[in-house]
Amino acid sequence: MRAKGRLRLPKSFGASLTEVFETYGQLCIGIDPHAALLDSWGLSDSAESLLTFGRSVIEAASGRVGIVKPQVSFFERHGAAGFAVLELLTREARDAGLMVIADAKRGDIGTTMDAYLDAWLGKNAPFHADTLTVSPYLGAGVYLDKMGEYFERGKGVISLVATSNPEGEAVQIDLAKSQFEALGRINQVAAGPGDKLGPVGAVIGATLNLNRFGLSLENQGVIKTPILAPGFGAQGAELSDLKRLFGQVSSTVIASVSRSVLQAGPAGLTKAIDNHKLELERLG
Repeated sequence: MRAKGRLRLPKSFGASLTEVFETYGQLCIGIDPHAALLDSWGLSDSAESLLTFGRSVIEAASGRVGIVKPQVSFFERHGAAGFAVLELLTREARDAGLMVIADAKRGDIGTTMDAYLDAWLGKNAPFHADTLTVSPYLGAGVYLDKMGEYFERGKGVISLVATSNPEGEAVQIDLAKSQFEALGRINQVAAGPGDKLGPVGAVIGATLNLNRFGLSLENQGVIKTPILAPGFGAQGAELSDLKRLFGQVSSTVIASVSRSVLQAGPAGLTKAIDNHKLELERLG
């Protein structure tokens, strides 16, 4: 694939994300090739189709948005062949000028977490990712204590805090406030000089009543915590409501959409992305 004006991204993750926002806006396009979508695109449920699907999304996204988010599970279900496709696509997305969020939700302890981080964010990682979604439920310190070398190379992590799926509330509601505050404290220390955003983000669903989770997003200090917000589009939240939903920190939000773009099919991807960008610009 031919690169379309790749950004010369600064070193730190926060500065890179700020530049992406300023250049392309806050929209993030998911690469989620689940079986039903492949079928609706006229593709077989195969590793070869994952490559066709992913390349179509990357081609449509490049030059229109600055971020893509491949959902690792849809590649993993195809085994080694699926992972080989994902390895290729993440590097093609990088070469097309896109920031890559690997949506893998990894989380473990000790050497196991070392291996996860090395696989996705390491200097010689087989996959390319600028940041990785992680689970904090075995202890956030397990991975955050290991992140110094990755932060220095411009990588980040995005921790689950309050996800858009209703089933998550039972686990997350009592932990979300303390987790978000802990991420904010880390960002104050780990951010690069002059950064507005830190390298540690939070997944906070756009469909949630944040008051139920005790989340006060405004009082974060000088360095803000980036927020990855699923729930827009097919899950019900409107992009035009971003400012109403997230208030003073709406400028820190990565607004993630997937099905509402991907269901347009290969011929309709570019128009769907452009329409979503227009909706996001009409902030209420």
